Amino acid sequence: MGISDILNYSFTIGEKVITMDKVLAIVLIILFTYFILFIIRKTLKRYFRRRGVDRGRQHALNTLIKYFVWTITAVIILEYIGYEITFLVAGSAALLVGLGFGLQQIFQDLVSGIFILIEGVVRIGDVIEYDGQVGRILEINLRTSQVLSRDGIVIIVPNHKFITDSITNWSQGSDATRFKVNVGVAYGSDVGKVKEILMDVALSHSDIISDDKTKYPLVRFTDFGNSSLDFELFFWSTNIFQIENTKSDLRFIIDRKFREDNVVIPFPQRDLHIKSGKL
Repeated sequence: MGISDILNYSFTIGEKVITMDKVLAIVLIILFTYFILFIIRKTLKRYFRRRGVDRGRQHALNTLIKYFVWTITAVIILEYIGYEITFLVAGSAALLVGLGFGLQQIFQDLVSGIFILIEGVVRIGDVIEYDGQVGRILEINLRTSQVLSRDGIVIIVPNHKFITDSITNWSQGSDATRFKVNVGVAYGSDVGKVKEILMDVALSHSDIISDDKTKYPLVRFTDFGNSSLDFELFFWSTNIFQIENTKSDLRFIIDRKFREDNVVIPFPQRDLHIKSGKL
């Protein structure tokens, strides 16, 4: 069997007769598509480096271009085989309507994924808070996104959640975010000394920003509580994903410093008055 015989060998898919030369052409089209995407990625990478585009927007644009190019490739292949795309769309309109009702949620996720990739409301690497959980976005696809929780668990989130639900994005606008630690001391404590200790603790921690006057730590005397004088230690940090570890470190150090300087952290007390008398 010669090469011409192999290329002329045919088989049927439905009513369409497919020859091996068409199969070879389809393979070449797919390989050419991979080559085009490779060239596009290389070109965009140089452009992004010159413009200083962040990683999240790079991924969004690359993903949109990839889906667009593969869609065009699929249309070209179908047309080449002999399928009329316009005829297929018109003929399957009723089916698409039925599928639309059954797959409404999936379509909503797909549309949401497109909006996310275009608008960049969330990006790869962003730290978000969703349903009471904090996580870092690992991957954004058309239908779902992958979020890594603080426990090392990968959560698959439908994309419509980022559009319809309230999501706290701790990474938008600035690399640093402000946090606080609450502490109370006993009545009669030297509040000036308390402020000094809290400031020293904040300035000594490596995760807390102390070289920027606009993001300098702050101690606020918030209230005269029922059992304590209440303070808040505000600080800025870029360690957003593991900030609870930083807060824990601060509490350990504050407790040790208070013990060294005889500053008492009170516990709630209640007075019980018993009245005696005849019934």
